[in-house]
Amino acid sequence: MEKFEHEYKADQIQVLEGLEAVRKRPGMYIGSVSVRGLHHLVYEIVDNSVDEALAGYCNNINVTIEPGNIISVEDDGRGIPVDIHPKTKISAAETVYTKLHAGGKFGGDSGYKVSGGLHGVGASVVNALSDWTEVTIQRDGGIYQMAFERGKITKKLEKIGNSDKTGTKVRFLADSSIFETLEYEYEVLENRFREMAFLTKGLRITIEDQREEPYKKADFCYEGGLNSFVEYLNRNKEKINAKPIYIEKSGEFPIEIAIQYTTAYSENLYSFVNNINTIEGGTHLEGFKRSLTKVFNDYAKSHNILKEKDQNLLGEDIREGITAVISVKVKEPQFEGQTKTKLGNSEVTGTVMSAMNEELATYLEENPNVAKAILEKCISASRAREAARKARELVRKKNAMESSTLPGKLADCSGKNPEECEVFIVEGDSAGGSAKQGRDRKFQAILPLWGKMLNVEKSRADKIYNNDKLQPVILAVGAGIGNDFDITKIRYGKVIIMADADVDGAHIRTLLLTFFFRYMRPLVENGNVYLAQPPLYKLSKKGMKDIYCYTDDELEAKLKEIGRENVGIQRYKGLGEMNPEQLWETTMNPETRVLIKVNIDDAIKADEVFTVLMGDDIEPRRKFIETNAKFVKNLDI
Repeated sequence: MEKFEHEYKADQIQVLEGLEAVRKRPGMYIGSVSVRGLHHLVYEIVDNSVDEALAGYCNNINVTIEPGNIISVEDDGRGIPVDIHPKTKISAAETVYTKLHAGGKFGGDSGYKVSGGLHGVGASVVNALSDWTEVTIQRDGGIYQMAFERGKITKKLEKIGNSDKTGTKVRFLADSSIFETLEYEYEVLENRFREMAFLTKGLRITIEDQREEPYKKADFCYEGGLNSFVEYLNRNKEKINAKPIYIEKSGEFPIEIAIQYTTAYSENLYSFVNNINTIEGGTHLEGFKRSLTKVFNDYAKSHNILKEKDQNLLGEDIREGITAVISVKVKEPQFEGQTKTKLGNSEVTGTVMSAMNEELATYLEENPNVAKAILEKCISASRAREAARKARELVRKKNAMESSTLPGKLADCSGKNPEECEVFIVEGDSAGGSAKQGRDRKFQAILPLWGKMLNVEKSRADKIYNNDKLQPVILAVGAGIGNDFDITKIRYGKVIIMADADVDGAHIRTLLLTFFFRYMRPLVENGNVYLAQPPLYKLSKKGMKDIYCYTDDELEAKLKEIGRENVGIQRYKGLGEMNPEQLWETTMNPETRVLIKVNIDDAIKADEVFTVLMGDDIEPRRKFIETNAKFVKNLDI
């Protein structure tokens, strides 16, 4: 990687303000104090090491989850400067870890050409929110070390040895008085670091979990960069262009784009700025979409693939089945907030469009067979979109002629405020009947479904509108589907899937979740989708109130507590076995129920799982089942 030739010393560390607010309002800096915020601490430190790689000075990053949930991040970059900062009169290293908005990433005369750490708060925020932090630096022929407790220095920077190496090692233990949990999820971190390695050609990132044996370990290094990324994303899908379309452009805003089409119906676009995942997109993604639509339409018309003069394919037609990764490097990015979810630099749109217009047009001219195959899919998508529009209009007309636009089996609630209302999507008429009788009619609606619904992973929108199993769900939620989905029009703040705790129930949950993920994704992203947790067991004993257990472990614990003699154990096979009072008490009462909120913190992993479970390819599904079968605890045969 090309090095950014610039001295990196104490006078590049600029100080804007202090640390006071971080511990009082941690959510402002890391998003939340949940497990998501906990992981964000690790990302902040690793991002600093990745910035060294972007500058051309770091080749290896090693992340370790040590016993006790201690995190260690070590790189072979330049090492944080250790000389005295001219303004703070303390070492530059201590300044970085104790002063908010202090870092080498501000302005044109900084130590970095591009950086994800725009705000310079990462290291200091991690320090402030940790029980303790230890920093070891190798630089200028020496080994230096300093230590902190909850943001305050306890061991001043001192030289502890000599070394001809360079780099920074940070160890920290998150503060249990701030975070809801200190338990890191290895798979979440693993997926994030794989993504980082794809985005930085040649950078090696390792992660090891030492909390229990056997240790988990992964090693990521990809010389193919974004091409390797796209191929990884599509490894379980049938490809239209076997080799990704690759676009790379240097200049003021270096651009790297990889595009591959599959036979799937969903679009998967992932955008990054300085290796930061901009999950809400921004100007770089907007430029990509505009150019993609223009270039394919221009090619189709110039080669008479689109016959009518004024006929145009829409962007959504051209993006059906696409997997693309867009990565730009911006010297002074304008992000929305410290969590960096959307790029705002308006000048980036034109730069991306210019690169795309030139490079993609050239690719299509040089690869006519690929261009034709992709356009055939786009035209097919256009026809399906028109069929979906007609189906949608028919549904609307049908609803307008009926006395109510709500599905007939829906037992609606009397409340009208979506924030206070919830709908249970219940498997089967029997359970639906119990749920209707047991519910609180003021805020709980019940929608019974029967039979297996459509697998939307293998279907286009026109099939969905005409499906009698999904139509009631679409109408009940009330916000449309696909590109027409409007989160502000949802009728219920909680959409709760309530299915039996067996194989059929799991299948129904998966089908519904696939539908929500593919066609009502904002509903999931907004945190409106939940899974009900009906109990697995009921314990009965004379002179004792019935006890409900939701897991095998809970059952064993209760039996130890109350004794096993004269205890009746009922294993629930389905929701229909519970009477209305039991269903209310165990599964529907907000005071006693257990709900699991569905989220997609890792959209890439979610897309992969839905593709594997619900797609056409059998082999990845077989491997998934073989790998995960050992985790199944309750399987009814």
